[in-house]
Amino acid sequence: MFLGIDIGTSSVKTVVIDETGTPIAQASVDLPISRPKPLWSEQNPADWWTSTNMAVAKLDVDIRHKIKAIGLSGQMHGATVLDADDKVLRPAILWNDGRCQEECDILTQEQPDFHTIGGNLVMPGFTAPKLLWLQRNEPETFAKIKTVLLPKDYVRLRMTGEKATDLSDAAGTLWVDIAARRWSEDLLGPCGLSTNNMPRLYEGHEVTGKLRQELAEAWGMERVPVIAGGGDNAAGAAGVGVVNDGEALLSLGTSGVIFLATNEFRPYPERAVHAFCHALPDRWHLMSVMLSAASCLDWAAKLTGNSDVGNFVSKAEERNKLGTSEHFLPYLSGERTPHNNPNAKGVLFGIGHDTDAATLAQSVLEGVAFGMAEGFKALQESKAEVNSISVIGGGSLSLYWGRILSAAIGRPLVYRDGAATGPALGAARLARYGVEGGDINDMFSAPHVVDIVNPRDQDVALLNAKFEKFQSLYKNLISEFEGN
Repeated sequence: MFLGIDIGTSSVKTVVIDETGTPIAQASVDLPISRPKPLWSEQNPADWWTSTNMAVAKLDVDIRHKIKAIGLSGQMHGATVLDADDKVLRPAILWNDGRCQEECDILTQEQPDFHTIGGNLVMPGFTAPKLLWLQRNEPETFAKIKTVLLPKDYVRLRMTGEKATDLSDAAGTLWVDIAARRWSEDLLGPCGLSTNNMPRLYEGHEVTGKLRQELAEAWGMERVPVIAGGGDNAAGAAGVGVVNDGEALLSLGTSGVIFLATNEFRPYPERAVHAFCHALPDRWHLMSVMLSAASCLDWAAKLTGNSDVGNFVSKAEERNKLGTSEHFLPYLSGERTPHNNPNAKGVLFGIGHDTDAATLAQSVLEGVAFGMAEGFKALQESKAEVNSISVIGGGSLSLYWGRILSAAIGRPLVYRDGAATGPALGAARLARYGVEGGDINDMFSAPHVVDIVNPRDQDVALLNAKFEKFQSLYKNLISEFEGN
């Protein structure tokens, strides 16, 4: 058996697969998020470790005894800074933190290679500008930094004592030469860092260390190998078999992602499309990212007094009315693709006395779908081929949302076994591959199809008209966002 652990933004998730790759157990533990100032988003790394231990403990002890290897995945870009004694210096600055636009501008001006060697625009969510922000705003903390780790790799350090990361996650720091798949001193230098501050780089299936003896005893395991794993999206892609050129996934987690596997490094920063390494050798990917997706539903459900998000969504599904007059701009944490605007705000427009929880739920489902459609259009503009799209993440549990997304994007969506577990499943599959080897296409074959949602002509017509209004609202409000 093989264990995948995903250090997400809202929770830590664990998935166990058997020798055939079939999921047999899973568990999760929620995580808190701190937003102490506007645009800020932070977490305490100690919470990742506590929740990891709790999530593992939820698995049956008989299953834990049979684990042969562990793979890790996690939220990308989080800046976890350690001193010379490996102590955490401050809360980790997360991927959806928008405080460092000024630092992005400085890095872009100083080093144009971020766009070429790094393959991406310098955006506030990425790790590099966060470290420049620390240097400029918390110099005493910055002076003590010995090591910078990503969230899953801090957990790895606690598990194994090793400082290591994988290329798919490391690529999101902006410090990697993406084509060459190695750290770049030229990109680290403008942030006041060098490769001495970085963990060792591995491909996603490679062994990075073994479980510490005392932890193995506490978890009821042997000292099993810990595999490099992947950033959450690359691991999620491995989980649903999106590993070859033209295969894609649509992820509906805290954020919203369209991930497209490629067989070469194909940067397209002009439209804020991300170009990163995949979690498997000699593979890369393009990615559109919106910062708030399923988290918009969490927010709206709480706003309307619905404690259960599933029940909140069911209100819209029961009414079954697409293209209503209410509009929602899903920019609760700013936005990346295609706008690269950390100052964008969430907006409800067109509400009236008859707006209720059902219509609000519908507007949120559609608003997120429109954000995903904009990202998909940006991917298409890169001239990359998209052959199929699988859906993963917690939002994959709603086929009604799939119907809306399919109509907004104009493409069929494929739902597969284990889709809701996403990155944790991919981490477990990477662990299996790291131990057993084999043919990549066999080891990462696509799970069984449980449903396919095709765009309906009537839905497409309704949403196309509303999509134009969605885009117009954003354009008309850009200057207002800047004033906040």
